[in-house]
Amino acid sequence: MLQEPLMQKLLQLKLHGMRHALLEQAQSSQYGDLSFEERLGLLIDRECTRRENARLQRNVKAADFQFNACMEDVRFSAARNLDRKSVLSLAECDWIRNRLNILVTGSTGSGKTYLACALGQVACRQGFTVRYLRLSRLFTEFTLAQADGSYPKLLDSLAKANLLIFDDWLRDSLTTAQARDILEVLDDRYNKKSTIVVSQVKVEGWHERIPDPTIADAILDRLVHNAHRLKLKGESQRKLNSPIAQIDEDKV
Repeated sequence: MLQEPLMQKLLQLKLHGMRHALLEQAQSSQYGDLSFEERLGLLIDRECTRRENARLQRNVKAADFQFNACMEDVRFSAARNLDRKSVLSLAECDWIRNRLNILVTGSTGSGKTYLACALGQVACRQGFTVRYLRLSRLFTEFTLAQADGSYPKLLDSLAKANLLIFDDWLRDSLTTAQARDILEVLDDRYNKKSTIVVSQVKVEGWHERIPDPTIADAILDRLVHNAHRLKLKGESQRKLNSPIAQIDEDKV
């Protein structure tokens, strides 16, 4: 029988994976023929796996994705202007290591947000920290942070994330104050971290939605010139996936 003090020490050291694996070894005869080094290796492997899974769960929770998206469920087709080879290459995350950006544009319902969240999930799996942010809610955070004095802390947290995902980018025109806030964020991240921008508006229309031309030039300069572009096309994925639409088709 395993000694209780040993199990307690594993708990104190927070080696929960190793503790569970050790209990399994003690209760099964299949480990009897293994050497000490082999059994120890299995214990260490279990602990490493537990910690890796826990880290992934923390990263995904902190990212606060709009969708629990995965790359395996992304629909690739020429009709969507979504090339499998190109997107799966981005899923390797070298663009994050190289501190580049991605611009995802397309009409409403074209799957832009899902694709961005899938890329974010892949980044979490590879150990990167990610934050998903809808622009309108981010501006609310800015307002509250400026009121309570936590604005520098908020900027610092945004600067530290390996990947930021800005959704609903420039759906509405910015105020000058909002444009300055965005520029502050991008200044901190340029050539240091990566950003995904998700927008219904074509890149060519972004400048006119930022009131100050100088700030507009600065924002676009930090986002566009070092970015991969994904331009989605096709019918709304919400329409195609709607159970009501499927019922209607069955009646025809």
